[in-house]
Amino acid sequence: MNKGIIKDIKGVNLGNWLVLEKWMNPALFDGTTAEDEYYLPRQLAPEVYEARMRIHRSEYITERDFVTMKRMGLNTVRIPVPYFIFGDREPFIGCIGELDKAFLWAERYGLKILIDLHTAPDSQNGFDNGGICGVCKFFQEPEEIEFVYTVLERLAERYGHREGLWGIEILNEPVSQQMWDVMGVAQRYAPVEPEKAAGSKGYEMGQLREFYLTAYDKINPHLAEDKVVVIHDGFDFTAWKDFMQEEKYANVVLDTHMYLMVAESMGCEQNVEAYEKFVEENYEKEIIEMQKYFPVIVGEWCLFNSMACGRDTKGGQTVLNGEMEAMTEVSDEEKKKIYTAIDRMQKKAWSHGSGYFFWSYKLLIDTVDGDAWKGWDAWDLGRCVDFGWFEEA
Repeated sequence: MNKGIIKDIKGVNLGNWLVLEKWMNPALFDGTTAEDEYYLPRQLAPEVYEARMRIHRSEYITERDFVTMKRMGLNTVRIPVPYFIFGDREPFIGCIGELDKAFLWAERYGLKILIDLHTAPDSQNGFDNGGICGVCKFFQEPEEIEFVYTVLERLAERYGHREGLWGIEILNEPVSQQMWDVMGVAQRYAPVEPEKAAGSKGYEMGQLREFYLTAYDKINPHLAEDKVVVIHDGFDFTAWKDFMQEEKYANVVLDTHMYLMVAESMGCEQNVEAYEKFVEENYEKEIIEMQKYFPVIVGEWCLFNSMACGRDTKGGQTVLNGEMEAMTEVSDEEKKKIYTAIDRMQKKAWSHGSGYFFWSYKLLIDTVDGDAWKGWDAWDLGRCVDFGWFEEA
């Protein structure tokens, strides 16, 4: 495949549909102390868990949403899926039927799908979005690695020749040992069972490279020639220049996730001019460099920033896991100026790559009633479009 033709991806993530994230829909976790998907079914009666999940999956994303995404000018949808998608890991309930429906809807309305394996057993990162907080042992468990290969292969067999498939992403956001330490994952996402988390650590680069190579060999034979295989950069974007450069891997795409809250956590001043300078000198520059080696997609980004929130969010930390800062009221007019500027500067940077996927399509939170959620509507593409913050895709 000519790397030059993998371009102009304008997409959105269907976060919190098939892989749950509590902050995106807290009501799903009512009646429990669970902070992640691992503990939710362990704190609910089986019949309550099953009913809650089936209702959520049937209502959160429907055919109508695919019509809406098409109308927004999008052409591709990144769908996070769990390792238990096929229903073979109790107590979780599989969701392959929902993904089947998504393909029918995508094909009906002319959209493509990137299947993103978002979680792995015992987690690849220890984040809440990795399925279980504070635990990161996937790369230490050969039997679980083999299981994930079977999941990927089954997905490739099922959808590899579907018109609606754009590609398959091997694994979302595996975290390196360096990032595990720098981000303080064990403290930021405190484990419920310290004994289960014992020995958690990030991947070594050799491990992740071997995993990607083997996974590619499992997936690619089942894919039509126009499909891609996506690898995540593991939070080390420029480390992949010498990887998968042989012609055999011409259909491999490199995914990187770029958020302004990361810039803020690195000390970026909280104003539009500083944001723009950071994006140009860091994100844009790195995309231009890495696009020489792979088609690059920014698989996750959004408009969230502390300036529009009226408080220092400490790199995106919420009231749920940090003290509430004093807030300055930001008018709707000023918010629109901030968000549209950030939208433009980021899309300008992404244009040097092969495309993007906004995180996320929707959230089910009340951003009006109470200070805790102010600013979080900037993660919700539907709201961003409706408010005029997200301009033409």
